[in-house]
Amino acid sequence: MAEIIQRDGTWAFDGDTVRITPGLHRSVPLFRQTYGEVAVPLAAVSGVVLEPERRGGRLRLRLREGADPLLQAACGRLPDAADPYRLTVDVDRTGVAEYVAEEIRRALLLDRVPKEAVKAYLLPGPPVPVSVRTSDGTVSFDGTRVRIDWADTSERVKRAGGPRIIALGDLVRVEWLPHTAHEDGSLRFVTRETALSALPPEKDPYALDLWGSARRNLLTALVAAAVIARLPHPSTRTAGQDVGPACADAPLPASDHHDVLLRRLRELGRLHRDGVLTDEEFALTKAAVLRTF
Repeated sequence: MAEIIQRDGTWAFDGDTVRITPGLHRSVPLFRQTYGEVAVPLAAVSGVVLEPERRGGRLRLRLREGADPLLQAACGRLPDAADPYRLTVDVDRTGVAEYVAEEIRRALLLDRVPKEAVKAYLLPGPPVPVSVRTSDGTVSFDGTRVRIDWADTSERVKRAGGPRIIALGDLVRVEWLPHTAHEDGSLRFVTRETALSALPPEKDPYALDLWGSARRNLLTALVAAAVIARLPHPSTRTAGQDVGPACADAPLPASDHHDVLLRRLRELGRLHRDGVLTDEEFALTKAAVLRTF
C-alpha cells in the first residue's frame, strides 16, 4: 500500500485502485467535500505527475478521456481547487508523494494500461439521489428523472409552468457552465424537442441560471455528472445522434431539424398566447430560433 496523508486529503494506492479522500480542513473546497471519496480504478488512469511548487508540490492524477462522467460533464471547466484528482503536498512530504506517484506509474506499466480514450465510463459518477439548491431553484436527480423546482427569484416564464420534470429517456445531453466572478453560469437539460432552443438560461424552463453563490452553484456539476453517467457514452454516438455534454456536441440529423423547429415555434406561440412571453420576448426568441435553423 502506497499512501500519503495531507491536510488537503489522502491518496491510497493498493495496486488496483487509487482511493482519494478529501480532507476535512476548512481550506478544502465545498465541492470536493460534497463529492466525497473517489475510487479510481487503475484502468481509468493515463498518468500521474508531481508538479513542484515553491512550498511543496501538487500531485495530479490524469484520467483517460471518457473514463469519468464528472470530467465529461465539466469539459475542463472545473476550477483547479475543486479538481478531485489533485492533492496539495507540503514541502516535507514531497518524497512520499513521489513514491506514491512512482508506484502508480509502475503499476500502469506492469498492467500495460493504454492511454487511449475509453468507450465506457470506468467510474460511476456521483451517487443518486443528488439535489442542489441554487438562486434560480432546486435541481434534483433520482436516477430516472430530473426535477427543477423554481425559486421565488426565478423569471416569471419559468415559475408560470410550475416544476419541470424531465425523464432520463427524453434527454439527449446536459450542458454545464460554471458560475464565475465575471459571469453567470448555467445548467441546461437538452431534449430533442428543445435542442434548437435559443432562450437564454434565465428564461429557459429547461435550464438553471447560476448566479449568487458560486461556491454552492459549483455543486450543480455533480447533478450534471450523475445524469451524464446514465446517458449513452459519447463513444456510442453514430451519425445523427446527439448525446453527451456540450464539449462533445454533435448536430441533429438534418431530417429532424424541421420537426424540431415546428415544435419549438408552437411552444413559443403557446407561451405568448398564455401571456408568459411578452410581445417583445416572443419576437426576439422566435427570430433567434429561426436564425439557428
